[in-house]
Parts: sequence; C-alpha cells; structure tokens
Amino acid sequence: MPQNEYIERAQKLHGKRLDTEERARKKAAREGHKQSENAQNLRGLRAKLFAKERHAQKIQMRKAIKQHEERNVKGAPEEKDPSNPVPAYLLDRSNPTSAKALSSQIKSKRAEKAARFSVPIPKVKGISEEELFKVVKTGAKVHKKGWKRVVTKPTFVGPDFTRRPVKYERFIRPMGLRYKKANVTHPTLNVTVQLPILGVKKNPSNPLYTQLGVLSKGTIIEVNVSDLGMVTASGKIAWGRYAQITNNPENDGCLNAVLLV
Repeated sequence: MPQNEYIERAQKLHGKRLDTEERARKKAAREGHKQSENAQNLRGLRAKLFAKERHAQKIQMRKAIKQHEERNVKGAPEEKDPSNPVPAYLLDRSNPTSAKALSSQIKSKRAEKAARFSVPIPKVKGISEEELFKVVKTGAKVHKKGWKRVVTKPTFVGPDFTRRPVKYERFIRPMGLRYKKANVTHPTLNVTVQLPILGVKKNPSNPLYTQLGVLSKGTIIEVNVSDLGMVTASGKIAWGRYAQITNNPENDGCLNAVLLV
C-alpha cells in the first residue's frame, strides 16, 4: 500500500466518525476568520505573498460574480423610428438582446472545440494486431523465439530515425512501406498538392499504432503547408496543419488526405 493512503484505508475498514460532516462544516466556517487573522498579523515576505494570493482570488471572484450577474440581463433594443414598417401582430414582440454571459461563453467554447476536431471521416473500422503485425521467428538454430513483429501496413518514420540494434529491435518497419509525402486536398480551394509529412498525430485504432506511425484510413497526420502560403490569425506563415487520411494506402500505393481547416 502506498504510504499516503493509510487514511483512505482506515476509512474503508472502520468507517468515518459520526460528526465528520459537522467538523468539516465548522472547519470551512473558520477559514474566513483564519484568513483575517493572517492578514492582520503576518509581516514581511509572508505578508506580501499572502496579499498577492488574496488579490488574485478576489479578482477571480469579482469576475465570476459579474458574469453571473450579466447572464440574465436582457433588454429590448431602442428603436424610436423603425426603418421598416412592422405588422400589427408583431408590435407587441421585442427582440431581446442578451448580455455576454458565462453560459454563452461555455457554449461557444464547446462549439469551437467540436468544430476544431470535426473530421471528414468520423468513424473507421479498427485494425487488429493480428492484421497489422506479422510474427518473426528468431533464434540461432531452432528459431523458437517469436517476440519480434513486422508491421505490414504503411508507416511514417521521421528523418532523424535510427534503428535499434537488431538484437533489441521489437517492431520492424520495412523501408518499402514507409511514406514521406501525401496528396493533400484543400476542402475550400478544391486544390490537391503533394506535401511532406511532419508526423502522425493520432491513429484511431490504437495508441501503439500512433507511436509506430502507422498510416491507415482515418489517421490524423501533420503536413507541411508552408508552400501553400497559409497564414495564422496573427499574420504569420503557417508551418504545420493537420490532415486526415481518406484512403487505404496499402491498397492504392499512395497517401490521400483532406486538410482540416
């Protein structure tokens, strides 16, 4: 048992005190008095650090209170002389303008996150290890050892990759199945360009496949888009962008992908 889990173990064996909740409530109630006492009695560097921490806490608290107060603030837009005539049955309606609220911020962040990770192919068929790996028998004479594996799918290997010694190499990625470039299509411009691959971001089948750089359908790769002239929001030239593989490279002999814009 880890050294720091003796309290949890004792609680599981013997349970908690009958007044545990009451003691916790009283302790929380004393925190305000304790902070007040520290603010009055601390001196020197400790006082400075305490004041700085309390200042940051108060800023966060005021921001949260302000956002909660603005959440339900609504008001009708003031239009004295509307430019377009409104029918009689719409006169009693008003278009409320909601203030910037905490809930709307959370919703917008969720929408941005969902849009950022929306991919052309959301679901792909998984690849089993029996299909991906081929067992290689090793041994001096009898070849009884079977702990080495040969990857039978296309892979990406970085330019600085150095093979381990043969005696210690577990996963073998053949040179003939290594890819360095991909045919990437820009979904908005409808232009296909051959771009160098920078790395494998995620293989949906298995984290081990991501580590090995296996290129299968649905894999997210990072490509070098500096030749396309794409810029970031700050105006700098974009270097790497993510793209998703849309074909089966082992069947087609090439790598086709769609840029995630």
